[in-house]
Amino acid sequence: MLGRGGGYGVEALEVALDTEAKITPILIVSCIMVATAGLMFGYDIGISGGVTSMDDFLKKFFHSVYIRKVIHEQEHNNNKYCLFNTPTIQLFTSSLYLAGIMATFFASYTTRYLGRRLTMVVAGFFFIIGVIFGAAANNLAMLITGRILLGCGVGFANQAVPLFLSEIAPAKIRGGLNILFQLNVTTGILFADLVNYGSSKIHPWGWRLSLGAAGIPAFLFTLSALVVDDTPTSLIERGYFDEGKAVLKKLCGTDNIESELKEIMEAARVAHQVKHPFWELLQRHNRPPLIIVIFLQIFQQLTGMNAILFYAPVLFISLGFQSDASFYSAVILGSVIVLSTLVSVYAVDRVGRRLLLLEAGIQMFIALILISVILGLCVTDHLGDISHRYAMLVIILICTFASSYAWSWGPLGWLIPSEAFQLETRSAGQSVTVCVNLMFTFLIAQASLSMLCRFKYGIFAFFAGWVVVMTIFVYFFLPETENVPIEEISEKVWKKHWFWKRFIDDERIPKTNAG
Repeated sequence: MLGRGGGYGVEALEVALDTEAKITPILIVSCIMVATAGLMFGYDIGISGGVTSMDDFLKKFFHSVYIRKVIHEQEHNNNKYCLFNTPTIQLFTSSLYLAGIMATFFASYTTRYLGRRLTMVVAGFFFIIGVIFGAAANNLAMLITGRILLGCGVGFANQAVPLFLSEIAPAKIRGGLNILFQLNVTTGILFADLVNYGSSKIHPWGWRLSLGAAGIPAFLFTLSALVVDDTPTSLIERGYFDEGKAVLKKLCGTDNIESELKEIMEAARVAHQVKHPFWELLQRHNRPPLIIVIFLQIFQQLTGMNAILFYAPVLFISLGFQSDASFYSAVILGSVIVLSTLVSVYAVDRVGRRLLLLEAGIQMFIALILISVILGLCVTDHLGDISHRYAMLVIILICTFASSYAWSWGPLGWLIPSEAFQLETRSAGQSVTVCVNLMFTFLIAQASLSMLCRFKYGIFAFFAGWVVVMTIFVYFFLPETENVPIEEISEKVWKKHWFWKRFIDDERIPKTNAG
C-alpha cells in the first residue's frame, strides 16, 4: 500500500494509453496550459537584451554605459564591441539563471513531496512577484532582486513542467508535446522582441512596460497551474489513490484504466526500491545517458545561440546598426526561431534526432564563419555604422544560424535527456539536466559582452569551433532514440552502441515488470 505523504520519488512515467484510451481534449488542454511556462522562460530570455539597449533604462541603472553610448553616437570614435561591456549589465541578465540553479534543489523536494502541480503554483507566484519588483524598480538592487525571483520561478517550473508533460503525454504524441514547451519558449522570445520594439519608443518609462509585460505569461501560467489536476503518477505516489484514479479516467476518456493504473503502481513500487537515485545515477551502467545529457547541455550553450538571444538588440547596435534597426532585426530573428521550431515538431519523429543535429551543425558552422569574416572586414573599432548591404547580409546569416539551432539543439537539447534515462533515475537525471543547463546559461550570459569586447568579430569564430566539436560528438557518440520505447532505451540503444555498450551490464540494470 502507498501511504499518504509517502514521499519516495516517482520519476516521469510513460503511461501507454493504448487500450480504450483516447487523446482527450482535457489531456491536450492540460498540456497546452502547463506548457505556458515556456512563454515565461522565453520572455525572460528575450527581454533583457531589449531593455539594456534603451537609453532611459541605461540612464537610470547603468549611467556609465549610457554616457559611453552617447559619446559613440556623437563621435564614432570608441570601440563598438566594448560599448555595453560592464559587469552589472551582465549580472542583470545572468542573475536569473544563477537563482534558477539554487531553486532547482528545493524544487526537487517539492516536486516529490508536494506534487508537480503545487510546485508549478510556487513557480507562478515567484514569477508574479519578480515581475512586480522588476517593473517597479527604483534602484539596481531592486532590479536584480526581481531577476532573482524570476530565476527562482524558472528553477521550480523547469523541474516540474517536463515531469508533468512526460507523465500525462501518450507515447504516440510525446515528441510533439515535449517540443510544445520549446515552441512556447520561442514564442515568448518573439513576444519580448515585439514588446521591446514598441516600448523603446515610449519615454521615459518604456522599459517598465517591457519588464511589466512579463506579467501576462506569468499570470497565464499561474492560472493554468491552479486549475489543472496533478498527474495521476504524483497523486498515487503521494497516497491519493482515489484522486489519482479519477484523474487518470478523465485523461484517458474511459473507465477501463486498469492496465495504466497497474503501470503506475508498479512504477511506484520499483522506484521505491531505489533509495538514492542520485547515487544510482553515478553507477557504471548509467554513465552513458549521464555523460550524453551533460555534454548536450554544455554544447547547447556553446552554440552561441543564447548569447545572441540575450543581447540581440545590444549585439546589433554594437555591430553598427541604428537603434530602431536593432529592435526590428531582433523581431525578425524571433520570428525565424518560432517558424523553425515548427520544423522540428514536424521532422523530429520522421527523420530522427541525429540527422537534425548533424545537418544543423554544418549549417551553423558555415553561417558563423561567414558572419565572422564579414564583420572582420566591415566593422572595426572606430568606423561608423555598417553599410545597409552588409547589415542585411549579417541579419540573413544570423537568421540562417538561428533557424538551424531552433530545429535542432534548441528542442533536442531538452527532448533527448527526457528519453535517455531509465525510470528509476529519470527524476535525478532531469535535475542534473536542469542544473547543468542553467549553470552554463549563467556563464554564457555573464561572459558574452566581455567576450564580444575582447574577441570582437572572433566571438563568432569561437562558437563555430565549438560547433565542429559538438557535431563530431553527435556523429560518433549520440545514438538514435527515434521510435524507441523509453523502457527499452537501455536494451535497444545503449547496449547496441559501439562505444557505450561496454558500460552496460544486464545484471546491474534495475528491471521493471510493469503491465
